[in-house]
Amino acid sequence: MGRRYDPRSVAGRRTNLALLVLLAGALVTGALAFAIGTGGGRWAVIVHGVVGLGIVALAPWKSVIARRGLRRGRGGRWASVVLAALVALTVATGVLHATGILVRVGGLTAMQVHVGAALVGLPFALWHVVARRVRPRRADLSRRALLRAGLLAGGSVLSYGALEAVVHVTGLPGVDRRFTGSHESGSFDPAAMPVTQWLDDAVPTIDEPEWRLAVSGPAGLAVASLALADLEGHDDRVTAVLDCTGGWFAEQEWSGVRLDRLLWEAGRAVGVRSVLVRSATGYSRRFPIEDAARLFLATRVGGRPLSAGHGRPARLVAPGRRGFWWVKWVTEVEVGTTPWWWQPPFPLT
Repeated sequence: MGRRYDPRSVAGRRTNLALLVLLAGALVTGALAFAIGTGGGRWAVIVHGVVGLGIVALAPWKSVIARRGLRRGRGGRWASVVLAALVALTVATGVLHATGILVRVGGLTAMQVHVGAALVGLPFALWHVVARRVRPRRADLSRRALLRAGLLAGGSVLSYGALEAVVHVTGLPGVDRRFTGSHESGSFDPAAMPVTQWLDDAVPTIDEPEWRLAVSGPAGLAVASLALADLEGHDDRVTAVLDCTGGWFAEQEWSGVRLDRLLWEAGRAVGVRSVLVRSATGYSRRFPIEDAARLFLATRVGGRPLSAGHGRPARLVAPGRRGFWWVKWVTEVEVGTTPWWWQPPFPLT
């Protein structure tokens, strides 16, 4: 006899498949929203929000599937429960951050909790995909299935628009957030600007009289060693927005020296393709050599010397890039033949 058709099983499988697609979409669009610091990244933030609301829309159907699974007593139930809790926390903190209802949770921002919960949930999601494997079938592309997918997508878009309308009509703090989703904090007031580091970085203790900026050419060839006074003799200025991936932004006037002025002949050497900026902590980012004229090594902000937390003696200012590109406590600038993209898209430490 043929296998008995179970409508609940088919509906559950398609719900799981839809959630898998949405979770993958949330991961990809979230990473893009995290990385893009120009106005072109707005679409990634919008799609990320729509995908998140799509996950919320499927929650009632998924809860029915989950209850059936718990009654069957399958192994690994605890991991499934943890995954569900992390997904719920990720979605909730994302919505609360976007509306501005909750910006901070203790010593963390809502965005940091949002991203942290998503990253912690990633291995649980991978386990769930392997242990509860859902295989796509040709029937998943039927007219009815595609219509339901279209209704889900359309409903998620309408929900996103309705949420944005509520934020604007009620005047919630989220109305003033930047296109990246970040909230303003400390613009033109450096003392009020938050102090944050990437992952395990910490504010180093630097002996300023002994501090030197090493400028190197290809293959590590030393070009110059500059003291802080050498940098402070310049007064290049730029007004730029520091947009932190922690969920805040601040616009400031930064002053110091344009990076291409420090590279001299090194930047014009044959085969030079990138410039590496390294911190006293070992943190570094690599940029296209063509960007050197748009990058600044700042020693002052708002007309005052940088504080230790904001990168004293010198920090990189990278207009149009997210905060993790703005290297603090710079000790070395090196041009080289390595392509700028030969590095992790996000720093690993």
